Amino acid sequence: MKRLYVVGLGPGGADYLTPQARRALEDCEVLCGYTTYMDLAGDFTAGKELVTTPMTQELERCRLALEKANEGKTTAMICSGDAGVYGMAGPVLELSVQFPEVEIEVIPGVTAALSGAAVLGAPLMHDFAVISLSDLLTPWEVIEKRLECAGAGDFSVCLYNPMSKKRRDHLRRACDILLQHRAPDTPCGWVRNIGRDGQEKRLLTLQELRDAEVDMFTTVFIGSTSTRQIGENLVTPRGYEGKK
Repeated sequence: MKRLYVVGLGPGGADYLTPQARRALEDCEVLCGYTTYMDLAGDFTAGKELVTTPMTQELERCRLALEKANEGKTTAMICSGDAGVYGMAGPVLELSVQFPEVEIEVIPGVTAALSGAAVLGAPLMHDFAVISLSDLLTPWEVIEKRLECAGAGDFSVCLYNPMSKKRRDHLRRACDILLQHRAPDTPCGWVRNIGRDGQEKRLLTLQELRDAEVDMFTTVFIGSTSTRQIGENLVTPRGYEGKK
């Protein structure tokens, strides 16, 4: 059987790796991924053929993985978090029509929205939106529209890729949009290096978040109008207390 696993590794560390992902990594002969993800795979790289490409060569990486699987080598394409959330599952499936004999199995992982929310408490207990602030693949005008809709709909918001060396003002601009729909003291938080060495978190208001310095290893959480801080945790009530 020609098989390609697309595996979400979670945020990092064996504690976040699902049993299904672990079995796929043990089963494969070839591991494909971005160099940093190989570090997350840890001991599972031992004895495997490793195929890596730089960050900007995602499609080439997916094609190489499909080619290896097509050769009859059980292959795993690895991603951090969940492969279907800003990961490689989509590109692999799009390219798979060129490799009809390869069976694709997408293995879910714990994405940063979920692992980061757990660190902060329960900020995503009610409806929420996940939005990437990276405009490398999505025009900023589209991102602005999505932020506006999330603000108008009173969703809790989780932001991926909030700031980079080239995108220093994207988080500020996102906060300005959301400040049109909720109060400056809206509870917010961020988590950096989720599940990895050096993990840190901070609770702050939406107004304070506007001027915060974060990076690409940080996931940002912005509360809805009902979100509140309870001790060192953020909680967005589900509404159970009002249920008759």
